[in-house]
Amino acid sequence: MINIDLSASPFFDEMLLAEGAHRSHYQAYWQWLQQADQQAIQRKKEEAALLFHRVGITFNVYGEDDGAERLIPFDSVPRIIPANEWKILDQGIRQRVQALNAFLHDIYHDHNILKAGIIPAEQVLANDQYQPCMQGIDLHRDIYAHIVGTDMVRNSDGDYYVLEDNLRTPSGVSYMLENRKMMMRLYPELFAEQRIAPVERYPSHLLQTLRESSPINDPTVVVLTPGRFNSAYFEHSFLAQQMGVELVESVDLFVKNGAIFMRTTAGPCKIDVIYRRIDDAFLDPLAFRSDSMLGVPGLLSVYREGGVVLANAIGTGVADDKSIYPYVPEMIRFYLSEEPILNNVPTWQCRHPSELSFVLDNLHNMVVKEVHGAGGYGMLIGPMASKAEIADFRTRLIARPQNYIAQDTLALSTCPTFVSEGLAPRHIDLRPFALSGAEIRLVPGGLTRVALAQGSLVVNSSQGGGTKDTWVLEDDAC
Repeated sequence: MINIDLSASPFFDEMLLAEGAHRSHYQAYWQWLQQADQQAIQRKKEEAALLFHRVGITFNVYGEDDGAERLIPFDSVPRIIPANEWKILDQGIRQRVQALNAFLHDIYHDHNILKAGIIPAEQVLANDQYQPCMQGIDLHRDIYAHIVGTDMVRNSDGDYYVLEDNLRTPSGVSYMLENRKMMMRLYPELFAEQRIAPVERYPSHLLQTLRESSPINDPTVVVLTPGRFNSAYFEHSFLAQQMGVELVESVDLFVKNGAIFMRTTAGPCKIDVIYRRIDDAFLDPLAFRSDSMLGVPGLLSVYREGGVVLANAIGTGVADDKSIYPYVPEMIRFYLSEEPILNNVPTWQCRHPSELSFVLDNLHNMVVKEVHGAGGYGMLIGPMASKAEIADFRTRLIARPQNYIAQDTLALSTCPTFVSEGLAPRHIDLRPFALSGAEIRLVPGGLTRVALAQGSLVVNSSQGGGTKDTWVLEDDAC
């Protein structure tokens, strides 16, 4: 038998209701769980870890001295989303991605949203992620963010909130795909009992999206990686292999006659679309950081003349900067003339004196983030911080308030997770992936990340988080 922690929780639990009852869309899984053996599940967990190591599903943690590759912990209790719930999420993400692409086109062309006073011009034009070199450049289909990862959480009220948008080089989709493959291998009986929407079409959707990003017929696509020491290298090589395209590094590419070519044993091969997993600053040492060994000299000039497509486009980072995030609902109203389907988390911009004053008075209850931060670094979680940490952040905020935003500390939903003592609730989030080409495509679900430490709200793998398979039921029958 499995030991299940059924104690009352103040958080919304994805599976359990009060007094040990379960939600209706978990019916089939709950019945299976009642008959499952904890030792057998532990053996399956060990088998999964061994298989993940063999495949090479590891990552590096920047800044750690040992440089060792780590396995992202995998939990076999799925996060299940009913069809009617996913329908709303799907619609909301499509709406958000459409507005964000419209915003990016606007700020690199007519600046209408800035002229209307909806977003202060200095927050865009003086943003570190804004790239003046993109001003006036026309992109095919006006798409800047071909791949978007939308981070979502569910609060204690049961509603979903968008925590942030990832439009530069969003990662994690390989874990979504490999988690599903692993669950189907370990527990095929679970998939026979219910209709779970497939996710394995993502690589074909991605390739189609990348092909549609180019105005030419049958374009040649490559994946550009910084190299094997990058923390997401497994994903780069995995997606290239799944799409059947070449994985290249900067040394494999060169510029000639206004085009990008790849070196091959058969001679130079012209490249039309680059799915780049390198940040803007390192893409072209002639245009950005001169010390970059990761980029291709002359790439920007070719890109500006339409000789190659970059996915995502240069300069998309301004739209996922945390100081721009509070304006996304207004973008939706401005560009689409629609009300937002998905809510933002209430956010205070510390650059405004009145909002900074409120944040300073309530630091112990708030989450404070650097506007350019990522990976769970450079943030304060007030309710879990020490007095010294709060004092340190107070000093930082007063010194450079424009570098920070603050948000309410949400009571992230939990999902039962296998820990040493059995099943216990752990906090989770969700990152669905949207692809923008001739149309917007989403595979049902996304990557569910889980904070494995008891009480922790930080789900990032670099901070010790794990992952779960995400099941979207294809109908609401239970």
